[in-house]
Formats: sequence, structure tokens, C-alpha cells
Amino acid sequence: MRNKPNIIIIMTDQQRADLSAREGYPLDTTPFLDSLARTGIDFNRAYTCMPVCAPARVSMFTGRYPSATRVRTNHNIEDATYSRDLIDVLKEQGYKIGMSGKNHSHLTEDRLDFCAHFDHGGGSGKNRTKQEKEFDEFLHSLHHRTYPEPTPFPVECQGPYRAVTKAREWIDSLSGAPFFLWLTFAEPHNPYQVPEPYYSLFPPEQLPPCRSDEKALAKKGFRWQWLRSVWNRAVPDYAAELNRARANYHGMLRLIDDQVQRFVTFLKETDLYDNTIIVFLSDHGDFAGEYGLIRKGPDLPECLTRIPLFFTGPGIVAKDTPHEAHVNICDIMPTICEALNVEIPDGVQGRSLWPLLTGQKYPETEFSSAYAEHGFGGLNYTEKDDLDPVDEGALNNEFSFDCLNSWTQSGTMRMVRRDNWKLVFNMEGKGELYNLKDDPVELNNLFDDPESAEIRQSLLEDLLTWILRVQDPLPYPRRRYVFKKDRRNYWTPHQ
Repeated sequence: MRNKPNIIIIMTDQQRADLSAREGYPLDTTPFLDSLARTGIDFNRAYTCMPVCAPARVSMFTGRYPSATRVRTNHNIEDATYSRDLIDVLKEQGYKIGMSGKNHSHLTEDRLDFCAHFDHGGGSGKNRTKQEKEFDEFLHSLHHRTYPEPTPFPVECQGPYRAVTKAREWIDSLSGAPFFLWLTFAEPHNPYQVPEPYYSLFPPEQLPPCRSDEKALAKKGFRWQWLRSVWNRAVPDYAAELNRARANYHGMLRLIDDQVQRFVTFLKETDLYDNTIIVFLSDHGDFAGEYGLIRKGPDLPECLTRIPLFFTGPGIVAKDTPHEAHVNICDIMPTICEALNVEIPDGVQGRSLWPLLTGQKYPETEFSSAYAEHGFGGLNYTEKDDLDPVDEGALNNEFSFDCLNSWTQSGTMRMVRRDNWKLVFNMEGKGELYNLKDDPVELNNLFDDPESAEIRQSLLEDLLTWILRVQDPLPYPRRRYVFKKDRRNYWTPHQ
């Protein structure tokens, strides 16, 4: 690439990877995104580092896992620990930096050349129309719940539409310098609301049934059952509301899809598309009805940890089928570094995917498994603890119920996924082992199954290897020690 490419990361919030036709889902929720993914490299074994907003976003920009960034909850952003992040790298390369949409990361406005906020309560600032302000008040009044009727405002008031509009205006104002844009939608995260025509696109009665319901909670353990019980307490009509929440969620996916198409069309019309690398992903998933639950919360199930992720743009060789590599949200930052021929900063733990994207040889064993983390530490809360959800803050007037709380986030848990198998292990020494091909919703724990002993042992070794690799290397050794690292952060020899 002779000219520095523009870099655009399009991020959604809480989008399940498997609810798209390109994943085999029977409903066509994201037709444009599916077609865009086929112009580049689509990873269907991509994982978040932690299924929580702020930790995942900080890790994306730093290339470091939450255990290293110290951001293990949504309330620890100020603890972010790193040497240089993606914004530092891009600024050093002369890029203009813009953000349009939801932040919820360690980035502050003083580090950005442009910033337009659109969050779960709408937009902010003085430059809003009367209708936009009314919509924002409406959105805030939902307290993160499900709106049972079509949203009584046009699509032009929705966050994705407004974020795209502001991003286009900023790009139009630039005078030729390469730019980085974080186009970051707060949807399809709750509150689950959507206007027509999206409200009626996927009627509740026509949705495919979930692969599990609340009966599965008996196999998932205390905090899963506790989560459902508090949902019933927080939302008296929770069970009746569930299918409408799912329908709205599907409609929000299509609304996002249309706005990404609108934005990409703009890039093409302004002759920017051919010199722009686009990364599309979500920070984590959503239960979306699975196990009789919505939003997120306990543990590391596939519906929360596996994310949509694809790259397209100059230098990236299109692949008709999903790439077989297991990759992570932490790999995005070092990948962009190599795309720009920049050395990966100290302390980065993610690995460059650039050889995978450009058709070069790469060590396949390096990407034979994926790893994720969960928990803020300490002991697990159990049914024996007398901590009250109201006193803790999980139940409150502002959010109705915060599914990320002391119960669902307590303890420490680690996960490794390899091929059709998945292993989860926690600080109490308890393990879970699932064959995802036969058991996609992880109900049949094979950890103590004698016939699975060999694969269990192999995955435990894999997990231990991952845990050692993501130990924070910062600060590097002082004085006479010479720290050795690979230029792509690989641990296996290059081919």
C-alpha cells in the first residue's frame, strides 16, 4: 500500500455471532454485513477476551487481556494499565482520530480530534433537534427494558443513524490526512426498542425457538438460577416480555445492518472505500432468550463469548468461507500495527493476524485455540450469602436490574476453545468440558467423563499454556536482561 490506509473499526454492543444467515441462522438479520464479510476475511471462531463492555473495549485498544489491563469490570476503567495503545500508535503515524457512538473505554475526549456520543440513553449536547431530544428522553425512560410497541420516533432518531451521520460529517471535513474512526453503536444492547419497519420484520411468533429455555438453568448452577430469579423480581412480566425482547433484538440487528450499508455507500461515493481497512466486530454477545435469559451475566457461554469479527480492505485477500483460525479481540491492535508496518508496543499480548488476512504463511498451531477470562476475583457469592441486590446496587431505579453484579461476576474463571471442544476452569478447581458440536448450549458437562479424559487433559494443558502466556510482562526486566519477543507476538515458529 503506497498511501497510508484509513482505518475504521465498526463495533456493535452485545451482538451474538450466530444470529446471521452467514452463520446458518434461518432468518436474514444482517444481509449487508454478510455480503461485506465475504469481501474480506471472516472469523467464525473469534472470541472476546471477557464478555463485559469496558474490559473488552479497553483490551481491543491495548491488545492486552483484562487480567493485564486491570479492567475486569465496567467500573474499573481508570485502572487501565498499558504502555501505548492503538490511539498512541496512530497519532504517531499522523492519523486524525475520531469516535462516533458509544465509548465506555479508557479513551478520553482530549485524545480525540472528533467525538460524538450516542449511548444507551441517546445522544447529548446542544446540537440536537427537538425530536432527537425527545427521543433521547424516551430512551432514557426505558431504564434498559423492552419497549412492547414500535418506537414512536423515526429511524433518523436512532443512535446508529445519528452516529453514521456525524461520522460522515467529520470525514467530509478532513483535508486528506489519513484517519482512524471508531464507529461504535450502542445497539443491539438493551433497551430493546426499535421503530417500524424493523419492529415488524421479525414477529415473535416467527422466531426460531431457542435451543434451550429456563429448564436448562438447573444444569447451569446457582448464579444462573439466581439471575433468572432476580429478573422475575425486577420485571414482573419478564417471561411474557422475553419473546418481544428477542423480536426487537432481531429488528435492531437489521437496523444496524442498514446503517452500516449507508456508511459504506458513503465511503464508496467519496472514493475512500478502496483505501480503507474496515474491521467489524462486537464487544461480546447476548443471551437473546437462550436459557430463558437476556443480556449477559454469568460465566463464559458461547452466546456471550463468541463474537462476529471480519476484516476487509486494501491488502486483505477475500476468502469465500470463514477462516479456520481461533482469534481474539486482543489481536486487532497488533494486526493494525503490522498493517502500518509499526512495531507492536511493549506489553501487548494479542498477536498480529496480518499474515492470515493477506494470504501469507502462518503457524497454524498459533491459532489452534482461543482463550477468554471472567470474574473480578475473590470468592463466589452463593445462596448462603445475605448480600441484598438492592443494597449491592444490582436492583435500582436507573437500570431496573444490572445483570453484571457481585453474584454473576464474582470469582475467577478461564476458558479455552479448540475445534469442537471447550473447557472452563475456575479458582475453586471446578471444571467444565463440552463438545460444542453435540452440545452447543453447554448442558452436558463431560469433565468427569472417563471417555473424555484424554481431551480434558489436552485442553487443561492448553489452558495452562494460555494462562502463562497472558501473564502481564510489564514492566520489562531492568538493566542487563534482554527481553525477547516475536515481531508478531507469536509463540510458535514462523513458517
